[in-house]
Amino acid sequence: MSEVTIYIDGQEYRVPANTNLVDVAKFYADNDIPVFCYHPKMAPVGMCRMCLVKMGSVEKNRETGEVVTDENGNPKIRWFPKLQTACTQTVYDGLAIITNSEEVQVARDDIIEFILTSHPLDCPICDKGGECPLQNLTMRHGPGQSVFYYEDKMHLDKHVPLGELIYLDRERCIQCARCTRFCDELVGDDVLAFHERGRRLQIVTISDPPFDTKFSGNTTDICPVGALTTADFRFGARPWELKEVPSLDPYGPEGANISLSTRLDRDAGGRIVIKRVMPRQNEYVNEIWISDKTRFGHHHTRSDERLTKPLIRQNGQLAEASWEEAYQVITDRLRAAKSLGVIAGPNQSNEDLWELKQLASHVENHHLGVFPATMSGGDIVNTVGVGVGTNFLDLKKGDVIVVVASDLEEEAPIWYLRTKVARDRGVKLVLLNARPTKLSKYAKYNLTYAYGDAVSAINSLISAVIGAGKINDEILSRVDGYDELAKSVKKPAYTNFTEAAEAIGDAQNMIVLAGSEGLTLAQQRELMQACANLLIVTGHVGRPNNGLIPVWHGANIQGAYDLGFTAEATEAIYQESLDVVLVAGCNPVGEVVEAEALQNANFVVVTSLFETETTAIADVVLPRQSFAERDGTFTSGERRVQRFYTAQGVIGESLPDWRIFAEIHYRLGGPKPKLSAGAVMAEINKAVPSYAEMRYKKLAEVPRQFPDVGGEDLYYGGTAYQNRGGIGQQTPTVAEDPEARLSVRPVEAMTPKFDGLVVIPTTLLYDRGVLFRRSTLMHQRIPAPHIVINPEDAEAQGITDGDTVAIVVEGHRYEVQVKIDKTLPRGAVLMPRRLSNRPDPSVPTVLESIEKIVQPVPVTEG
Repeated sequence: MSEVTIYIDGQEYRVPANTNLVDVAKFYADNDIPVFCYHPKMAPVGMCRMCLVKMGSVEKNRETGEVVTDENGNPKIRWFPKLQTACTQTVYDGLAIITNSEEVQVARDDIIEFILTSHPLDCPICDKGGECPLQNLTMRHGPGQSVFYYEDKMHLDKHVPLGELIYLDRERCIQCARCTRFCDELVGDDVLAFHERGRRLQIVTISDPPFDTKFSGNTTDICPVGALTTADFRFGARPWELKEVPSLDPYGPEGANISLSTRLDRDAGGRIVIKRVMPRQNEYVNEIWISDKTRFGHHHTRSDERLTKPLIRQNGQLAEASWEEAYQVITDRLRAAKSLGVIAGPNQSNEDLWELKQLASHVENHHLGVFPATMSGGDIVNTVGVGVGTNFLDLKKGDVIVVVASDLEEEAPIWYLRTKVARDRGVKLVLLNARPTKLSKYAKYNLTYAYGDAVSAINSLISAVIGAGKINDEILSRVDGYDELAKSVKKPAYTNFTEAAEAIGDAQNMIVLAGSEGLTLAQQRELMQACANLLIVTGHVGRPNNGLIPVWHGANIQGAYDLGFTAEATEAIYQESLDVVLVAGCNPVGEVVEAEALQNANFVVVTSLFETETTAIADVVLPRQSFAERDGTFTSGERRVQRFYTAQGVIGESLPDWRIFAEIHYRLGGPKPKLSAGAVMAEINKAVPSYAEMRYKKLAEVPRQFPDVGGEDLYYGGTAYQNRGGIGQQTPTVAEDPEARLSVRPVEAMTPKFDGLVVIPTTLLYDRGVLFRRSTLMHQRIPAPHIVINPEDAEAQGITDGDTVAIVVEGHRYEVQVKIDKTLPRGAVLMPRRLSNRPDPSVPTVLESIEKIVQPVPVTEG
């Protein structure tokens, strides 16, 4: 990026061209130009006028272009006649400003005084007190007294619910419009608006249900006053009482950085508890945003339903036992075992997975499975995944993002948000799916295929790329199998992909996000290979901002694949009769129909936070620690290894999974257990080449980030906590080695043939999974069990929107509500996972029967 010379308060600075003046002054000159309406992540509007500065331009000789200087050698500056808003100004060569003159200070005093005429003096009871930009700016820039009579202040409603998660204090609102602009500009949700005018102007929700967005909590972070507060933190603690602990989102594949705000709590018996979850700045991952699931889904960590002691089945019943007794029973069975299957849950840390793998190696015939087993291809990701240094923020006009077989807003909301914002910058969005999703209205190219036919769609793109002459000839010199691939795609199933193919071929950078909706596991793996083929032949591999990102259904599925766990192994465990099955941190029996086969296993061991359908069939249940009670690492879908840290005390006698597995292995003759998760990672560094540089100290490094929205002083842009836990490191891909050979291969579509309606399992952000359902605050956001069906199919079945029906799928009966969606293709019935109290089908399955349930009409007397 080119640089320009600017002058701030008489000092010369070299800064990147075309960047915002407020951000540049903060980052390069350590000069906090005060703001209220401006936010670094949104377009400037210049509404509040708090950022007024004296502005001018350096005089230059018109003939030579050299700077004209005065007798002292200082640049001559032509000052503008009036003060200007800094937030609406991008820097250019020769820009000069003064931020500390008397004229500027008077203007700031006046703005503060004006704002306070309509703002209550609530600081002693306001949740924002202690981290409030208005409070800070008043102390630093505000006048000592006001000419406004206190009795003339406006009095408005002070406890207005904008839905069940966010409350509005209308007296405190300073009408900066950050919240409405965040929802409109960044998220694309038309849910908040201004109502009335003048001093009675107020924020209202205009959606049904109220404040209907998956990112509502972010508005409380960027609010520069205490007008917006979260329901779970309102009057909960003072900011200076809280200890901030770096952590990671335990749910999603994006690896969102968070800060756990903890405090000793009287209601918890004087123990440390999580009072709130805040975003932690990481410009490579989530910037400063988190979803509402991440923010409000932490209550399982302190649930009263947590398991606290080991359980052993005695006389058909699970009874409490000591750890030594549990270890003894397990080791006795493992010594005699000829076969072992382990199923690792989606938020097992890398350290957990490593020790589990070492334990499994004690039994020669063992399977290393991962749950949920909805996606495959981790090895493909390690070949053509996005290059080290990838950042969605670096994608520019003309670059391309491809999303295939995924509803990003529901499956990976941070990637949805970053994709949508990238599109707003001019990045071309190519969307391939069997149905419209929320991203469809932002896509440059909406390419539709039949359910199960995603591979044919990607093959058709490759065919169109070849036909348009957009193949990257430079990379073909190190690619094997191209001729065979080219022959296999000569007859594309879809012929209207030419324009999208040309955009892909012309793009300097391209990222492909691949999901699994409507696919079997075998089909999904073929889709990953097809995406790899597309990326390789167009040259979009081996460098930053190019490559494949899998939309995994969990926080550390990528880490599991890196360490040798696969979804194919999970399927084998379901199908085989094994001596011992060890289920680590998941509930397959309660979530997928196929896992019911585990009931026939000879001996089952489960590590869990709670009693579940899987613990109900176990012979031994071991209480594990949540992510908040231990150290560890997750690897995101972008292959970024990141640390999380211990935030609260241990529940009962629970232990981290890695310690449990190490103790069992030790009793089987393995090495003595490590003393810390860091020591386990050190062993991984030595044994796994791609993790050689993933040392804890390196993972904890935090370079200064631009823009500085998480600084030590709680930057005036709002509340976003400084990253103290590290931004992590990406593992390298094979394609980044210029000497490495790459290969492509023809991929068959394997499109299934079904008779009748087909149930398509889908993923929703809010579900009744074991962890998330413990956050009762979110229960209103979790939908009832339902199916989504095309209106013509519904009419053929004699059902209408809102009906309750009984459906039978794979021999299981479900009572669900009916939702009609005219955009859904005929023949498909969407069935969201984890909404009922029964296991769901995990792959597309024929709907065996559907029957309307007629509710009895209540009889009234009189």
